[in-house]
Amino acid sequence: MDKKEFFAQLRRQKWSYIFISVPFLLFFIFQLAPVFISFLWSFTEYDVVHPPKFIGLDNYINIFTNDPLFRKSVINTIIYVVGVVPLGVCLSLVLAVAIDQKIKFKNFFKSIFFLPTVTAIVAVSVIWKWLYAGEKYGLFNYLIMKLGFQPVDWLASPIWTLPSIMIMSIWAGLGYSMILFLAGLQTIPQVMYEMAEIDGAGFWCKLFHVTLPLLKPTIVFVSMMSFIFSFQVFEQVYVMTGGDGAIGGVLNSALTMVAYLYDKGFTKFQMGYASALAYIIFFCVFIFTMLNKRLIKSRVEY
Repeated sequence: MDKKEFFAQLRRQKWSYIFISVPFLLFFIFQLAPVFISFLWSFTEYDVVHPPKFIGLDNYINIFTNDPLFRKSVINTIIYVVGVVPLGVCLSLVLAVAIDQKIKFKNFFKSIFFLPTVTAIVAVSVIWKWLYAGEKYGLFNYLIMKLGFQPVDWLASPIWTLPSIMIMSIWAGLGYSMILFLAGLQTIPQVMYEMAEIDGAGFWCKLFHVTLPLLKPTIVFVSMMSFIFSFQVFEQVYVMTGGDGAIGGVLNSALTMVAYLYDKGFTKFQMGYASALAYIIFFCVFIFTMLNKRLIKSRVEY
């Protein structure tokens, strides 16, 4: 193809290239550019009003040496992840296996359990905040008092705030993980179960020797996604504890890393400090994800 023919073809296809360039341009403006700009801001002192002032690694040094709230948010995030991910994965797997059996109204149960997933997490958090309402005004405390127990200040207690958010998050994420497990169960050849039945295997034997081994790739994927989502938890914490302007609940008992980032960046307008927090969170998620992938995937046969 000579130069003349090349430019002629380019003119004929110019609208194709224009349409293709639009999503690339939007991706650059709203995705790549903010990533690079926030990385530069992480080395500055920037309050939105005044121009950024370069301070080197001071933000990172202060975060790791002089910020007890950051350490508190790290501990809360780790507790949240350790509590939500294993329990959520196990419960969603149990639901998927149960629904995959030959039962009536299978599609109805799928829809019911998947409904929280298609509902905005902010709306779900607001509803659960009403359910957790203190004293005798919330549904949970109403039921507890009917059973003869004292009501619990779910979201006003340093002990119960984080577990309450964890319970809600597990419930909200069951449907998504369940659908993924159901998709994985459909890939297991039926002949494997038939061969196991010929050998006299019962339900539990088929579950532990056929279903779970062949479902390991799906378990790895669901575990990794659950870990990443849980490490970045924010909406639940903001809605359920940030009503009075103090994100994180009483004594910062539910303050997570992303919630702390939001508080620093969009409440106190310490954008440089918040940008440094964002990159610390990114590297934490990246490192833990790679470690989990290495540990789990080494035992998986694809």
